[in-house]
Amino acid sequence: MTSPATSVTTSASASGSRVTPDGSPTPAATALAAGRRRRSAYRRRTALVLGALVVAVYCASLMVGQTFYGPGEVLGVVLGQDVPGASFTVGELRLPRASLALLAGAALGMAGVTFQTMLRNALASPDIIGISSGASAAAVVGIVVLSLGRPAVSALAIAAALATATLIYLLAYRDGVLGTRLILIGIGISAMLDSVVAYVILKAATWDLQIAMRWLTGSVNGATWSAVVPLAVATVVLVPLLLAQSRGLGLMQLGDDAASALGIRVERTRFVAIVAAVGLIAFATAAAGPIAFVAFLSGPIAARIVGAGGSLMVPSALVGALLVLTADLAGQYLFGTRYPVGVITGALGAPYLVYLLIRTNRAGGSL
Repeated sequence: MTSPATSVTTSASASGSRVTPDGSPTPAATALAAGRRRRSAYRRRTALVLGALVVAVYCASLMVGQTFYGPGEVLGVVLGQDVPGASFTVGELRLPRASLALLAGAALGMAGVTFQTMLRNALASPDIIGISSGASAAAVVGIVVLSLGRPAVSALAIAAALATATLIYLLAYRDGVLGTRLILIGIGISAMLDSVVAYVILKAATWDLQIAMRWLTGSVNGATWSAVVPLAVATVVLVPLLLAQSRGLGLMQLGDDAASALGIRVERTRFVAIVAAVGLIAFATAAAGPIAFVAFLSGPIAARIVGAGGSLMVPSALVGALLVLTADLAGQYLFGTRYPVGVITGALGAPYLVYLLIRTNRAGGSL
């Protein structure tokens, strides 16, 4: 005859209960909770290390150059003191440049992983699906055809990025947005816009061509506070909006039906995330140009570093900032010739894209 205790235990096991008859957690539940705590602690430590690296490289960008300035001199400039030599070099040249690299990298990294998470595809980054191409085409037309100044070019690039994202979304929408359909439509739109860029560049005068090509490469050379401030404001407004959608985006990886069953308003979450992510991409691209592959690389790198089990938005933003800051330093001082930051990130990102395509093909998957 089955005892009452055995019956209760069997019933609890069958129903997946996490407590024993006396109310204490089962060994499996205790181990599961301990594993979650370890993963959470590891993610926090990793995020702190990434943040420390970003701060270290940012500080190095302020100190290193043709003239080296020590931490005390740099701190004095940041605090508004008049430091001979450093006040101009650090305050007017290096500080805007490093700040633009930091903000642009963080914006691109967070926006890129948002698209990759939402569409459940590592190729779904803004520079692959055409959003950056929209900003680039508008900027080139503004520079070469309309002869606009930098503020007007930036505003035109922002508007074009938003319009391109809207067009891609509308063309991909059919009872919802399927990730693969959106990516393929985005690639097609990107090819069309790239052909516009090529045609305009072909017809450009020499001086306009130099300006346009410098913008297309992605660069923080000649950064000014007038370029940094709009990006900083956009970051302050849009990053919290994206972070508020992180839980919904994570659940959407289970599928739209599963996310809806868990209480997520799928289309609203997707729409808000797209608007915020596109806004970050638009302002970052308008300020620094389409820095290649940062949005594409940051998410996968962050996932390998911090592991699964939580949102990758903050780690990806830190990885993106670290990539741009490090690439800018390397482009300035590591080689005999100075290279824009987009050249360095492009050299890093292109092999990874090829690797991802090969790995997906060998696994028998589809993009």
